[in-house]
Amino acid sequence: MNRQIRQVAFLVLAMFSALSLSVTSVQGLARPAIWEPWSSNNALNSDGRNSRTVNRDFDTDRGPILLADQTTAASTEKSENGQGSDDYQRVYANGPLYAPVTGYFSPAFASMTGMEQAGNSVLNGDDPSLFSSRIKTLVTGGSQRGGAVQLTIDPEIQQAAYDALAGREGAVVALDPSTGAILAMVSSPSYDPSAFASQDANAANEASKTLSEDSSRPLDNRAIAGNRYPPGSTFKIITTAAALRTGKITPDAEVDAPDTITLPGTSHSLENYGGESCGGRTSFSHAFAQSCNTPFAQLAMDVGEEELAKEAHNWGFDSDLSIPLKVTPSVYPHNDSQAQTAMAGIGQASVQATPLMMAMVAATVANDGEQMTPYLVSRTLDPDLNEVSTTSKKVARTPIDSATAKSLSSLMQTAVTEGTGTNAQVAGVQVAGKTGTAETGSDTGPTTWFAGFAGTDINKPQIALAVVLDGNADTQDNATGGKVAGPVAAQIIDAAVDR
Repeated sequence: MNRQIRQVAFLVLAMFSALSLSVTSVQGLARPAIWEPWSSNNALNSDGRNSRTVNRDFDTDRGPILLADQTTAASTEKSENGQGSDDYQRVYANGPLYAPVTGYFSPAFASMTGMEQAGNSVLNGDDPSLFSSRIKTLVTGGSQRGGAVQLTIDPEIQQAAYDALAGREGAVVALDPSTGAILAMVSSPSYDPSAFASQDANAANEASKTLSEDSSRPLDNRAIAGNRYPPGSTFKIITTAAALRTGKITPDAEVDAPDTITLPGTSHSLENYGGESCGGRTSFSHAFAQSCNTPFAQLAMDVGEEELAKEAHNWGFDSDLSIPLKVTPSVYPHNDSQAQTAMAGIGQASVQATPLMMAMVAATVANDGEQMTPYLVSRTLDPDLNEVSTTSKKVARTPIDSATAKSLSSLMQTAVTEGTGTNAQVAGVQVAGKTGTAETGSDTGPTTWFAGFAGTDINKPQIALAVVLDGNADTQDNATGGKVAGPVAAQIIDAAVDR
């Protein structure tokens, strides 16, 4: 009898244990708040159609998005929804200024973009790194709170870039060339994320409709995504690097610089921008500084398609990148003819680049040939703002050696002191750069560029940047990178460089 009782007791204990394990699995292992990265149900938890997961995100005391100086770009407040329950309201300080970075968090659409999306697991408190905070909350009986994401964005540089663009269609990206930290990322015109954060679905829908129908595309992040741009003469930095690597040119060489050349296999005549003359024959330094097209088109053909494509790829073209925002890859496509290679060598044809890519190009030259991986998040913090993790600098690639970097730096300095980039000069600051004026084949005017770096000591630059302005009514009248983008760069450099 005792044996039978023991058997029954053992069976009951086994069944109870199995039930406990099952409950633990459902409530713990399959619960994304703690175990999501290792759970077999991760796909279900991350599925945007899972209303339970979505609703949980919007019912959480979401953590802040902080700037480099720890001021707040996005935060959460409690508000009454008029139905007797408490709702969390996302608040954006100076929303249009930081919208390309923060994105929006919208309960009306049950959606999020930008860092709100990329940093969501930390901001909503679900990230595994915040496990101890969740345990503390469980013990104390409080509600789950999100952690904080601190960005690399410098508010002074961001403001200077935003003000310099003055609402014109374009973008700016500024980097610390020695670390890859993104100091500014501005897309213009911008929008106010608060319109999407509203609890009023009708108001949010109306705002979305208005912004989506705006021909200036304020919802696009021109700095890293959406439409890429032909880089124009800023790409001559890469063409020069390829020519130096293959021995097709030396910095002190003289080059033919005819007023026009006929592209091989075509009847198309290529001239220097605006039909200007570069003297027929000149120093390579002068051709670079004055951004002469004809010698660079010839140089690209001398280098050859294979080597020019290799050079572009070495600098990061055609490579995926996350900062952690998804970046649209810049493109150097295959060219089937010498004529196409010639046009690619001056940043035309089908070459397409983001402002971030060209800022990385400038930063590579500034950093003695090492290209640092760009990043937007400096630290993550727990709900009490204690540090959880920090981002370390990392070398992405080394496309050029130190000697080539110094040669390019010298050429770019000359371009600013006596070439097309004189409008980027700043008193008390050494500036190196390359302008670009890309013909788009439309009646909206050229796309205008400046890519460069600066510091009180050019050998230890404090900032690298790229500026681009779309071709539009503001840039039709004899627009060039030097005239349009150069002054924008100067304003940003002036704010960024301590003197």
